[in-house]
Amino acid sequence: MKKVYIAMSADIVHHGHLNIINEARKLGDVIVGLHTDKVILEYWRNPVMKYEERKRVIENIKGVSEVIPQDTLDQVPNLLKIRPDYVMHGDDWKTGLQKNLRERVISAIKGWDGKLIEIKYTEGISITKLEEALMGIGTTPQMRMKKLKELIYSKKLVRILEAHNGLTGLIVEKTKIEKNGKIKEFDGMWVSSLCDSTSKGKPDIELVDLTSRLNTINDILEVTTKPIILDGDTGGKVEHFVYTVKTLERLGVSAIIIEDKVGLKKNSLFGTDVDQTQDTTENFCEKIKAGREARVTSDFMIISRIESLIAKAGMEDALSRAKAYIHAGADGIMIHSKEKDGKEIVEFCAKYNKFEKRVPLIVVPTSYNFMTEDELSNLGINVVIYANHLIRSAYPAMVNTAKSILINERAKEASENCMPIKEILTLIPGGM
Repeated sequence: MKKVYIAMSADIVHHGHLNIINEARKLGDVIVGLHTDKVILEYWRNPVMKYEERKRVIENIKGVSEVIPQDTLDQVPNLLKIRPDYVMHGDDWKTGLQKNLRERVISAIKGWDGKLIEIKYTEGISITKLEEALMGIGTTPQMRMKKLKELIYSKKLVRILEAHNGLTGLIVEKTKIEKNGKIKEFDGMWVSSLCDSTSKGKPDIELVDLTSRLNTINDILEVTTKPIILDGDTGGKVEHFVYTVKTLERLGVSAIIIEDKVGLKKNSLFGTDVDQTQDTTENFCEKIKAGREARVTSDFMIISRIESLIAKAGMEDALSRAKAYIHAGADGIMIHSKEKDGKEIVEFCAKYNKFEKRVPLIVVPTSYNFMTEDELSNLGINVVIYANHLIRSAYPAMVNTAKSILINERAKEASENCMPIKEILTLIPGGM
């Protein structure tokens, strides 16, 4: 029998998959190169079904002789091993993201007179539309909560963006670009106390209480499916923190980050210009332990934010606290710095990487924003949080619009920089 090779992700199996397999089995033994979870994660998003689950589904489709892993989006490595007589694919890859991959396949199979057969793309099938339908169905708190840990332990770098209401949550959820043949998007949302307070016109001093912040979280939960990390400030008193953990876990929030400070909270970027007191290592460890004991599952993450570099307590203090917090059970360490040259972060990472026991490392590169994601990842950082950029970009835009109306005594000039009403209506699910 001749061999026919088909590459697919099959994360959401539809009749288009069945059609191409049915056509392939008319020509010979069908070998499916199934994209691994890593491939789907790198080029698209976290797969709905894991590799072994998808493999079992495809193996049981009539006409499939064998299912093998495809470790890259590029089919050529598998083709060189198998040397199939035919390669089958939908004709939708002649343009766009996979055009160069198609050209590589054509070039490779010439080596053994292989033939590329392209099946007409099945009309009415759109993975994007299917995914939007799944989003419309929503997710469960348990499914959403565990996504963050899965991403951290499977992706090279997890990318998080600030959201402070339902609309900004939708921006984080839906914004995607194509770059260098890959789909890039944000992996989750950061609900910042600074942005939450600012959006309410209040100072960032833990004035906005948990009840009010839970309203913000609920607004975001209702219209999104991606994981949420909450900026928990100091976490409050140990007795209060226990209930915070229980509440967040029940809602499906993936993690809380708490900073090792006490007293009236002041934003860390003020550094030593304002009075800020760091908690003792012992007290903060007790808070971590109490939070861990309060949670029901290990999917909810308690992440410790170290303020030693902000407080000018020194690098050794930061490293000592990191070891202590890990020993106390922290699920992650966030190292904070307000220095613009990034040297503190580089030094901390180099020394942290020598720890015998490490947990995921998180940074918020607001001050040292020149550092790229690749540079941060190469330092051993697992999660990067863009902590306040949506609200910081929205404010000047709104002020300029308000000024334009005052200057011109009409809205025409301001409208040129405004999103059309129709786009606003279609942005929100159910708006039309």
